[in-house]
Amino acid sequence: VRQRAEKSGAPSVIYREQGLVSKLLRDLLSEEFTAIRVDNEEEYHRVREVVERIMPNLLGRVKRYTKEFPIFEEYGVQSEIDKALRSKVWLKSGGYIVINQTEALVAIDVNTGRYVGKRDGRLEDTIVKTNLEATREIVRQIRLRDLGGIIVLDFIDMEERKNRQKVFQALDQELKKDRSPSKALQVADFGLIIITRKRVKQSLERVMTEPCPYCSGSGVIKSSATICYEILEELKKIGPELDGRGVLLRVNPDIARALKEEERAVLRELQEALGKEITIRPDAHLHHEQFDVMAI
Repeated sequence: VRQRAEKSGAPSVIYREQGLVSKLLRDLLSEEFTAIRVDNEEEYHRVREVVERIMPNLLGRVKRYTKEFPIFEEYGVQSEIDKALRSKVWLKSGGYIVINQTEALVAIDVNTGRYVGKRDGRLEDTIVKTNLEATREIVRQIRLRDLGGIIVLDFIDMEERKNRQKVFQALDQELKKDRSPSKALQVADFGLIIITRKRVKQSLERVMTEPCPYCSGSGVIKSSATICYEILEELKKIGPELDGRGVLLRVNPDIARALKEEERAVLRELQEALGKEITIRPDAHLHHEQFDVMAI
């Protein structure tokens, strides 16, 4: 870099970070890889150059993908990405884990779901089996989603101390396979385990998604009943200021339907309180929680 800086005239590039594929090969390539398939001609030759430089014995495993079918679909990559962006992940036994990212930490909850174990088996055995299966999937999801910072795991409660220790040791063994530095801590007898994992970059969810423009990223909106009662309170407050023989109420179609059906008592109370006829006009352009009032 220094030599290029001394010899080059400004403006000129003296250093450029490697492309994504080259960085992945540099960081992840090992003898465990059985094949490296590339669907782009130019990238294929670049990958061969990189592999030949860093691990020439693996050069024969670099293969050109030439099928018309998308490479991500062919090898199930797209379905894995879709799963990694969902909060619920099913386990093979029928249990599932729920992953929720917040600003402060990541919470992962384990549930038995459809798995009830053997008919003649103990409930404790079913719980232990689900928790052990969950440890493998949790660490896999942590790596796949690149979760970092504080991660709190809420396993299903186990009565026997030896079972709690068994699950903790299984998790500790799985974490040793992770490249990022991490540490697990068992919290008393509550079934909670806290993992601290070094955060190198943003998680997969932060990189590939953005906050919902409708709910502003909260994941919830007010119910139709709540909005109807908010309209009632607002109209009671501004009613005396509305001149005219009637009132025009513009609302989202879902709220218009609610006012005419399950919340029609609210509409009657509104008309009685104002002493005026209320005309409801559905407007699909209005947000579920927005409404507009004007005298007519």
